[in-house]
Amino acid sequence: MAAAARGWCDLLRFFYSLLFPGLIVCGTLCLCLIFALWRVRVALQRKKASAPTGQKVVVAFFHPYCNAGGGGERVLWCALRALQKKYPAAVYVVYTGDVGVSGEQILEGASRRFNIRLRLPVTFVFLRRRHLVEDSLYPHFTLLLQSLGSLLLGWEALSRCVPDVYIDSMGYAFTLPLFKYVGGCRVGSYVHYPTISTDMLSAVRSRSAGFNNAACIARNPVLSAAKLLYYHFFAFLYGLVGSCSDVVMVNSSWTRKHILSLWKVGHCTDTVYPPCDVRAFLDIPLQGKRTAPGHLLVSVGQFRPEKNHALQIRAFAKLLGRKKAEALPSLKLVLIGGCRNQDDELRVTQLRRLCEELGVQEEVEFKINIPFEELKSYLAEGTIGLHTMWNEHFGIGVVECMAAGTIVLAHNSGGPKLDIVVPHGGAVTGFLAEGEDDYAETMAHILSLPAEERLRIRGSARASVGRFSDQEFDVAFLACVEKLFE
Repeated sequence: MAAAARGWCDLLRFFYSLLFPGLIVCGTLCLCLIFALWRVRVALQRKKASAPTGQKVVVAFFHPYCNAGGGGERVLWCALRALQKKYPAAVYVVYTGDVGVSGEQILEGASRRFNIRLRLPVTFVFLRRRHLVEDSLYPHFTLLLQSLGSLLLGWEALSRCVPDVYIDSMGYAFTLPLFKYVGGCRVGSYVHYPTISTDMLSAVRSRSAGFNNAACIARNPVLSAAKLLYYHFFAFLYGLVGSCSDVVMVNSSWTRKHILSLWKVGHCTDTVYPPCDVRAFLDIPLQGKRTAPGHLLVSVGQFRPEKNHALQIRAFAKLLGRKKAEALPSLKLVLIGGCRNQDDELRVTQLRRLCEELGVQEEVEFKINIPFEELKSYLAEGTIGLHTMWNEHFGIGVVECMAAGTIVLAHNSGGPKLDIVVPHGGAVTGFLAEGEDDYAETMAHILSLPAEERLRIRGSARASVGRFSDQEFDVAFLACVEKLFE
């Protein structure tokens, strides 16, 4: 026993002898890192001073997928349009990874898809390392490695152009401290969806299988405990980098709750609903929605995995089964959305196969990257607008359906539940559901309603969406970002 105790004492004495040298080494390395970052910042400021923009304020948006056709991109173009109107003397830059197209093609795409034209030029900085933020590159530890990849992509952006005002409009929070402390920028962020949420932590803790928690991990208590530890570590880092933002804008009550919990920056956080082009749909008559016999069901959303288009197809197949039994009129489902890359295109191929497996391929159509006017024509004809994403942060497609007079059936969670599909003046504005059976039953219920009742719901829904207009967004967005121009 005495020998064992003596051995432990010698071991502790050895580690104690390493304590102070270790602290000195760590302190020296930290000082070297701080000095290196300071030198980099000085070099970047010199580069900025010698840039051809002169004394003009440079405003940069970090949006690697700016040529995609989703709601996040609409926020980007509306934000640029609003800033250009208020600050016409500034220079505007967009960091993008869309190297396969020109700046003119990107702007033309924004006009075609969103009916938005900018009044002033925009400089596009094309980033070559966008693959570093592709989730397909990281089969494991995806959140952490994607975020570190965004840091490297952010460095490529910063080294190419040093702005005065930096706005992350796509959710890459790890770029915020880089631009603030190394680039010397005033930084803001528009958060569509938190990279990690307390709901994700709860799902792992309760061992519930889902999009962000594979069944093999949910079934294993050891793997679940390890993943929960990893999620807590990442949530800590995410909160740390997010708190660097000088201005935080969130797109819904659901997102605000999670960002306040993780970033703890309530003093500079405001809810700014995304801009929805509701005016463009107001000329659609609420009566006589469909000229052809039967009913058209429309889905609007990018072909991303979390949108859960498979749930729409399966629920629609069950509805068709009920149609035969209950003699419902002819039905057709049209899935409208954008494809950002090959992964999205593969996803569409898989959805087509699912339609064939369920025997509904003749009743389901896919419309990919269609222009705005074509989207509008489908919504004008639609009876039901489907949306199936769990905990959707907001849901611009849901608002567009309501503005067009299409009766919405959305998932009973997130932004649709808390902000959009809510009673207006005590009247019903739409419906919420969960699961295949619930969706199929609710669709059948909507189709069985008298035409007068459906007309009342359309009217209430359209009257409720004025708070999501482009004009409301401009006012709220500019009120927030003016702090970055002071």
